Amino acid sequence: MIESKTFCGFIAIVGRPNVGKSTLMNHLIGQKISITSRKPQTTRHRVTGVYTKDDTQYLFVDTPGFQKQYLTKLNQALNQSVVNSLSNVDAIIYVVEAGIFNIGDEEVLNLLPTSANVILVINKRDKYKDRNELNQFVKEVSQKYPFKKVLSVAAKHDHGMDELLSATKLYLPESVFLYPEEQLSDKSSRFMASEIIREKLFRSLGEELPYSLMVEIDKFEQTSKLSRIFATIIVDRDNQKPMIIGKGGEKLKKISIESRLDMEKLFDTKVHLEIWVKVKSGFADELKFLQQFE
Repeated sequence: MIESKTFCGFIAIVGRPNVGKSTLMNHLIGQKISITSRKPQTTRHRVTGVYTKDDTQYLFVDTPGFQKQYLTKLNQALNQSVVNSLSNVDAIIYVVEAGIFNIGDEEVLNLLPTSANVILVINKRDKYKDRNELNQFVKEVSQKYPFKKVLSVAAKHDHGMDELLSATKLYLPESVFLYPEEQLSDKSSRFMASEIIREKLFRSLGEELPYSLMVEIDKFEQTSKLSRIFATIIVDRDNQKPMIIGKGGEKLKKISIESRLDMEKLFDTKVHLEIWVKVKSGFADELKFLQQFE
């Protein structure tokens, strides 16, 4: 009996903050794996999304947005995680927002090895009503590096995903699958729960949100019908705690409800969720905290 060939490889998704990297990965996989918001560097951890189709397993590595505007120890650790993600991958998807190419995009471009299999993806192409203007922008950016392929997509609307998968497949080696076909991420359910809460914090608090907050899952119990999750939001200063709780606890209640609904979709169970907020001064510069992002 002749065994059929299978292909499997890692693809890093890189770009400056807010070009739609996490949205792109979520739509390629068909499931929300990486959290999204308008705030730069919402993604902190190297999250690998797993998508298996026919004879191919795609391992998409979502990375924080690379930026030099703020260089705290946390930002430096996040930037280093981007650099680390470029080694030992089979292909790189370099994401640029349609109509914008600035110094942030240039800084990421300069990180790309010249010998790498890099696919340029112009995201948010739906911003352009004039196709000729879009084509001109694509032409200008495509001349900045020897890209293997250039594509324009609208990840939010699922436009161009199949074409991108086909282009990426060309660079994946023949290999056995590294994950079960039904698995969607390399992260645990506990990790995904903490990320969902963090996303709701970003979306609810906006610019008020302190960069250095952290979500810890204190207890995670799961059966086929119920997930019981107990979490703590940790902030750096006393004045940040009431920002998260809100007047009469309304803001924390909203964050809890939205988090629970997303968890129920992801885990396919009912969810009992309890969230507390506590202050731990100086934790953001602790080595243990920073090592999470290496």
